[in-house]
Amino acid sequence: MAKTNPPDGRGSDGNDNTFIRHRVALPPKEGLLKEFKSVVQETFFHDAPLRDFKDQTASKKVLLGIQAVFPIIGWAREYNLRKLRGDVISGLTIASLCIPQDIGYAKLANLDPKYGLYSSFVPPLVYAGMGSSRDIAIGPVAVVSLLLGTLCHAVIDPNEHPEEYLRLAFTATFFAGVFEAALGFLRLGFLIDFLSHAAVVGFMGGAAITIALQQLKGFLGIKKFTKETDIVSVMQSVFAAARHGWNWQTIVIGASFLTFLLVAKYIGKKNKKLFWVPAIAPLISVVVSTFFVFITRADKQGVQIVRHIDQGINPISVSKLYFSGKYFTEGIRIGAVAGMVALTEAVAIARTFAAMKDYQIDGNKEMIALGTMNVVGSLTSCYIATGSFSRSAVNYMAGCHTAVANIVMAIVVALTLVFITPLFKYTPNAILAAIIISAVLGLIDIDAAILIWKIDKLDFAACMGAFLGVVFVSVEIGLLISVVISFAKILLQVTRPRTAVLGKLPRTNVYRNTVQYPDAAKIPGILIIRVDSAIYFSNSNYVRERILRWLREEEEKAKAADMPAIKFLIIEMSPVTDIDTSGIHSIEELHKNLEKREIQVTSFYNSM
Repeated sequence: MAKTNPPDGRGSDGNDNTFIRHRVALPPKEGLLKEFKSVVQETFFHDAPLRDFKDQTASKKVLLGIQAVFPIIGWAREYNLRKLRGDVISGLTIASLCIPQDIGYAKLANLDPKYGLYSSFVPPLVYAGMGSSRDIAIGPVAVVSLLLGTLCHAVIDPNEHPEEYLRLAFTATFFAGVFEAALGFLRLGFLIDFLSHAAVVGFMGGAAITIALQQLKGFLGIKKFTKETDIVSVMQSVFAAARHGWNWQTIVIGASFLTFLLVAKYIGKKNKKLFWVPAIAPLISVVVSTFFVFITRADKQGVQIVRHIDQGINPISVSKLYFSGKYFTEGIRIGAVAGMVALTEAVAIARTFAAMKDYQIDGNKEMIALGTMNVVGSLTSCYIATGSFSRSAVNYMAGCHTAVANIVMAIVVALTLVFITPLFKYTPNAILAAIIISAVLGLIDIDAAILIWKIDKLDFAACMGAFLGVVFVSVEIGLLISVVISFAKILLQVTRPRTAVLGKLPRTNVYRNTVQYPDAAKIPGILIIRVDSAIYFSNSNYVRERILRWLREEEEKAKAADMPAIKFLIIEMSPVTDIDTSGIHSIEELHKNLEKREIQVTSFYNSM
């Protein structure tokens, strides 16, 4: 804390060089229009997106404009064979991982397996041209697939009305893309930051458990299974089918390959050079299990299989979108919710790998790219695609250099759709369940939850609220809880800022929070209070009342200890970065109140 000055501007020893009083100059006045322009720039254009266009020729500006929309034009000029080699290897590796995952994730969304493969063909191609991340791998993901399937299932039963359900899924995908692109175009990407990290950790962990529980149907060979997603309903359904509904051959297949997948993941985690082992393990599992079922005809013994997957690349689905009727508004609602979750996951992944490779991504451009690919995807029989953390991690470790890895993956998926899909006919559902279970286990971040508990108990409450909401109620309720708690925390921090009583540390001129530093000594007759936030209309009354409460408590302690009464109140306002008219009036009222009690008040800013 800086030293205060006596009225004459000198220190107690009379040395003019020790203490100097400076009068704070008023900032230069700005016109209303100029001030408004400054606020808008800092809010929406803080990264100065047009800085590269300054002092450029008209043709150069056009080229830069095209490059801003399609970043591929910029990095393609520097592309070479060395980068191509790394991207091809990465693309082939993530393709071997995504093909079996896509088939399983489509089932989570209550869609035919082919739609999962479709969603790993067109969207990655669009993103490769428009996205700014070099490492993110695009395609369906478990959480968004489950969320889309749950929300759409609440509106239309996919078994009774499969065509209407499919149209609703495409419509939701279209509006998810519109929502994502609009956020980027209007530069409102900061809105996704309102979903706190703690809430995301809890939501993802709960969703992982919910997804794993849903896989018990295929893992145990159960034919009649609950349509609910909460843990109580699922476990009741599982145990109700225990006597006659479980198929032992299915369980053997699922347990064997789940063990194989977990061992492969453990090997890859222990030795980073063997990253390809867990990446190729799902495809090996599908090939071996499909061959086993085919030669033993285990499907005749009750082992459920994928059966038919249509050959050919994505058909056009423009005519299947709802643009009127009762399902139109439902499509908008589902698309906005699923799009927000997909966007949050993709941007977080892109930022993570950009930081690891020390390059920058433009969050708003990412949103436009993700939105555009989902809009185009909805017109070509795809459902919501986003960045996959597991595939992106494999892509990164495989040595990718650019988004060409996504193009290679998309080409492999297209070749699979054209030539190989009939071979998946005898793929057992149990192996798809095992692949999904092994994939979603990585979403349960126990270390992050423990760290959140150690740092902030309120954050941990948000984490557990989202987790328990997903596990015990439903995915949408868990998401709602996470959003509500995140906003509640923001409101709590704004309306109830921290204040602290300061004391002087022994043998120093430093003043610190007496709760955090028990050795800090209070000065008799003087109370020093620090306000740790800006003072706005929303918290000004609280700040005034909290200061009065501190004063009342300290006066009671001083009286009980037969110490001098409080005669001076110093409000340390260095952390107060802003104060509005309500805040000023509140401080003035506090000053008048204490004047009547013959207590002198001063506000203090530390300039050190």
